[in-house]
Amino acid sequence: MVVTMSACTHAGAPTTTAVATPRAPARPTKLVKLVALPAESEAFPRVARAATDSLSRAQVSGLGVAHVSKVSLEVVQLSIECVDPSAACYQAVGRSLTANGLLFAQIAAIKRRQLKITVTLFDVDAKAPRTKAEKVFASEDEATAGIADLVAEATRP
Repeated sequence: MVVTMSACTHAGAPTTTAVATPRAPARPTKLVKLVALPAESEAFPRVARAATDSLSRAQVSGLGVAHVSKVSLEVVQLSIECVDPSAACYQAVGRSLTANGLLFAQIAAIKRRQLKITVTLFDVDAKAPRTKAEKVFASEDEATAGIADLVAEATRP
């Protein structure tokens, strides 16, 4: 079977040809992302929960609202085999999480029942801490009550 198709044009009708104009390639958008890493502390679990809660609600100018990681800083560091508390390791953590900023709290026991909490906002692109806030609390209750203010201090513009 043979099918024949023909096109008819009228003598006075102009013919047009559709020409595709090249589109500019889409610019890749840089994903700006702040990742909050859950705090861990076997000695002060309530403080760790309060810190994680405050970190998860953080918002940083230029980075937006924090996305909470499922794992802590220590777990990420172990997985990438970089456990030093150094800018190079924190940058590697940020890259492994595809983050531009990291927000994390570290809880350390000092004299008797006192504890020191350090909240760090780390700029992955600049390879340096953007801000750091730390405070020594007399007790776990005091630290639990004061952690939100410490996170707010670290995330202030």
